[in-house]
Amino acid sequence: MNAPHWHLVLNHVPVMGLLFVVLLLGYALVSGRGELHGVCLGALVLLGLVTIAVFYTGRGADEALMMDLSAADEKFVDAHAKAAKTAFICMCILGGIALVVAWLGRKRPHISRGVASVIFVLTLAELVLMGRTANLGGNIRHPEIRPAQPQAGAPAATKEEAK
Repeated sequence: MNAPHWHLVLNHVPVMGLLFVVLLLGYALVSGRGELHGVCLGALVLLGLVTIAVFYTGRGADEALMMDLSAADEKFVDAHAKAAKTAFICMCILGGIALVVAWLGRKRPHISRGVASVIFVLTLAELVLMGRTANLGGNIRHPEIRPAQPQAGAPAATKEEAK
């Protein structure tokens, strides 16, 4: 398997993993199940590690794609790469925070509700960044999900034609 293949295999893990952590941490906060906080912290650390692999295989995928893309599609690659860099940096920070919080709280059964709430908000923000990055990445090879763009030279549809 080459870098583009690994990138495609791994890139879903951070997005879906963050969704799982948001749901689990939200449940833990609402239900008062503090023992789940540690599970969420551990998951965030693992997701940070997977994100490193996704980011660096993405660079290899970018190099492989550049030979195969038209100039029009390069804008999608550039937008995805910029979003990926931001999401990568933020995920590394979030994973580092989770590691520190887990390390500092290792002798207690669970972390405080306030700290868990901050982690929840940060994880939710990271989920938005990762979701945006994933969507921009999908635009590279899936024109059917790209934002609607009128084709050059095509007449605009009138209300009568739309009926």
